Amino acid sequence: MPDNNHIKNNNDERARIRRRIKNASAENADFIPSKDIPQIFDSDNEMRVAVYARVSTLSTQQTSSQAMQEEYYADFVEKQEGWELVGIYADEGISGTSLNRRTEFKKMIEDCKRGGIDLIVVKSVSRFTRNVKDGTASIEMLAELNPPVGVWFENERIYSLSSDSEFLLHLTMSVAAEESRVKSVAMNSSLKMRFSHGILLTPPLLGYDYDDDKENLVINESEAPTVRLAFCMYMRGYTTGQIAEVFTALGLRSKPGNCNWTAGSILGILQNERHCGQVLTWKHFTPNYKDHKLRKNRNDREQYLYHDHHTAIISESDFYAVQKMIANAKFGARSFMPELRVMSGGLLHGFVSLNPRWVSFSPDDYLMASRSVGLAESTTGPATIIAHNGNIDWRGYEIVRSQFMTAY
Repeated sequence: MPDNNHIKNNNDERARIRRRIKNASAENADFIPSKDIPQIFDSDNEMRVAVYARVSTLSTQQTSSQAMQEEYYADFVEKQEGWELVGIYADEGISGTSLNRRTEFKKMIEDCKRGGIDLIVVKSVSRFTRNVKDGTASIEMLAELNPPVGVWFENERIYSLSSDSEFLLHLTMSVAAEESRVKSVAMNSSLKMRFSHGILLTPPLLGYDYDDDKENLVINESEAPTVRLAFCMYMRGYTTGQIAEVFTALGLRSKPGNCNWTAGSILGILQNERHCGQVLTWKHFTPNYKDHKLRKNRNDREQYLYHDHHTAIISESDFYAVQKMIANAKFGARSFMPELRVMSGGLLHGFVSLNPRWVSFSPDDYLMASRSVGLAESTTGPATIIAHNGNIDWRGYEIVRSQFMTAY
């Protein structure tokens, strides 16, 4: 049971609070109003305004959209009394899911920090950002500047400095980010269906052009000798760096027309399977739609290797021989060509030393090497060994690792 004194004290305190509120008065106080957040369309409000525009691709349609955005919002700002257009910042062919490579956006933010901009006008939230984290951080940072910088999103009619804007901005940014994710999933599904039905993506490649239908690869007879020379020189023992030096000295041109060759560009020729008439799909993929960073496909996505897709410049045997040579050089083998060393005498006669750096030999290669020193399959049964008394002469022998010996 509650204590009666406690109940009485509580009721008295509640009554005292009510009397205090009822008798309170502000008659002797002078009201000092707070500084209102500027309303962007007030006629007496002067503002230095920046326009931001962005399109995600370099297509002609998007270029038209970009130009229209810039023209429309330049006129829009000019029509507002008290507004001064201080600049148009436009990123063309750049995704909104990340701030990477958005040089104009970053420049605009720096100009805001220097105090040169009071307001940013943008068509929609999706043009400003498709990343909730980046977008929220940018808007909050702009609001914390002195004086604060607001963003006006015309399609959504949202002003970032308004007290009721936070929820709406989070919601619209989330929708924009989800649109990007759905587009990424749809694109990956489209690629998967294309590759499984033989509709392949074949970017420009040295030694080939497209036919009149822009679908099939045909040999470019003026470029093909450069490809053949690269393979020939590599199989003769030249390094990729040495081949690059020769190509540069000869003035040979790459597909884009560049005459300055590097070891990497030569390696790109030697490792491209299309030179032997094959096409391998999905060599690289983008695991994260936000940062768009490419990653080499190591069985992360299903692939198809199409044979005889087009006329080959290099035979398959030469192509795969070069791949073995590249693998051998990559793992640090001393000799340029991989070698198998066979013991031609002694207790380990016919044994082949096994080196993990030599990644390009098969078991049949080792068997053939072993038989090359006169070790043939026995047709007369096991040999007879006769033991004699006396000391063992260890001269001519040497200690070997236990890995060479197998106990049965």
